[in-house]
Amino acid sequence: MNLINEDILIIKNSFYVAWKLLEDFFNDEENLLAVEKAIATMCFSIKEGRKVISCGNGGSMCDAIHFAEELTGRFHKDRPALPAIAISDPAHLSCTSNDYGYEHVFARWLEALASSGDVLLAISTSGNSKNVIRAVEVAKKKGLKTIGLLGKNGGELKGLVDIPIVIKSDLAERVQEMHIKIIHVMVEGIEREIFFRD
Repeated sequence: MNLINEDILIIKNSFYVAWKLLEDFFNDEENLLAVEKAIATMCFSIKEGRKVISCGNGGSMCDAIHFAEELTGRFHKDRPALPAIAISDPAHLSCTSNDYGYEHVFARWLEALASSGDVLLAISTSGNSKNVIRAVEVAKKKGLKTIGLLGKNGGELKGLVDIPIVIKSDLAERVQEMHIKIIHVMVEGIEREIFFRD
């Protein structure tokens, strides 16, 4: 019985930490303004006939894919597909990492396929992922707007991206939980602004 109670306390603590992180983010007006700006930036790009590109490592790659498929598929309502793609092709990733190193996998893709006016959504729980940093550097050279979904103190990426959205936690799993909430809010905002504003 004591073991069960101890386990429940651990479970409750995990939920509490997640809830507190969401509450802290919600109560900081700068965070909400950054999310609003990110939505507006992506909407402008899409309306101009451009696309949104997303990238990240591990769980953040899963989030990048999730973001893109919500736009090319659907979220709340039926509507035309929106131009979004995650840098996640396994042949490209394995080829580039083998030939040039893993830090180049996103940058090489952007060199080949990104266009001025596109938007890059760069996801990193540390803010210091070398391949995401290189991606942002290439994106800026090519004339893309850059949005960062970041963790900890934002790392090096905080100062590189145009719009940093930082989850102030050292726990990668809690940061990722917040990132997916923000991704859903952004997709909802894009869908509403482009199709359902009236």
